[in-house]
Amino acid sequence: MSTTGIDEAKLEAFMGQAVTDMGAIISAPLMVIGEKLGLYRAMAHAGPLTSAEVAERSGAAERYVREWLGNQAAGGYVIYDPETDRYTLPDEHALALADEDSPFYILGVYDSVASLYADEEKLLDAFKSGDGMGWHEHDHRLFRGTERFFRPGYRAHLVAEWIPALDGVQEKLEKGAKVADVGCGHGASTIIMAEAFPNSEFFGFDYHAASIERAHEAAKEAGVDGRITFAVDAAKEFPGRGYDLVCVFDCLHDMGDPVGASRHVRQALADDGTWMIVEPFAGDSVEENLNPVGRIFYGASTVICTPASLDQEVGLALGAQAGQARLTEVLGEGGFTRVRRATETPFNLVLEARP
Repeated sequence: MSTTGIDEAKLEAFMGQAVTDMGAIISAPLMVIGEKLGLYRAMAHAGPLTSAEVAERSGAAERYVREWLGNQAAGGYVIYDPETDRYTLPDEHALALADEDSPFYILGVYDSVASLYADEEKLLDAFKSGDGMGWHEHDHRLFRGTERFFRPGYRAHLVAEWIPALDGVQEKLEKGAKVADVGCGHGASTIIMAEAFPNSEFFGFDYHAASIERAHEAAKEAGVDGRITFAVDAAKEFPGRGYDLVCVFDCLHDMGDPVGASRHVRQALADDGTWMIVEPFAGDSVEENLNPVGRIFYGASTVICTPASLDQEVGLALGAQAGQARLTEVLGEGGFTRVRRATETPFNLVLEARP
């Protein structure tokens, strides 16, 4: 390849970015190890520690821990003091790495990342053929990883911000409402709502039987199984009428026929009911999404969301970066005449749709 006209500064800058990305990729399994062995928890709020102290506190072998700490320090995840040969996990980093109940916790997503490497051959075949790959066809780690990635945000924002942003919905839930959570997965969002609104009745639906089985278990663990009914049903087929609130969390774009699902939701709602659509945050154009969050969501969309839609009837393949304008078109085709952005976070758009 000819190198005539190559801008060496641009090449050097790109190579620097590429090496940074390589470091992030090779660090991903080490972060999974750090979570599963409790290395981050061992360091949380403990101040400066030697590698031997981290190993003792976590029960791991010191020689491995020492190399792991080097990787973490090189990435800026922990701070190394060469004078004392000690490593510190800052309290701010601990919120993201050591506290699973924190709204900033990030390690759950790495189970999903690991699952995608296991699915490489299936994804290669899908790219070549243009066929879809169903959600149920992925490595099992994707399902748990997806729940763990989204749950901290749901716990931080769903009850405190998203529901209050909907017109009159919080009051209905406090008095006692009928709620459907469509595409509920492991039931994290359903359980959070059931815990917050004990007078309301909740129904969680998902086509993936294994996820519904896990949702049953999670509801029992949370002590709300008496007020949630989970069932295996698709978005265009879930039963019931007169719902005061229907919710879809980060899954409308995964559906093969989101217009058909919208029509079904329209029929299932009470006359004054509300549909809350939570979707990955996105602008309406590609250039608006060329940022770190967009990079994550385009990546997930390429190997999870778009294949899932293409595997289903219609296969509209909205993708995870559809944006409000495209989503509003879909909702309009489904019979909703009033759609507005109720609120947003750096990771989510929250739309309110009414007939």
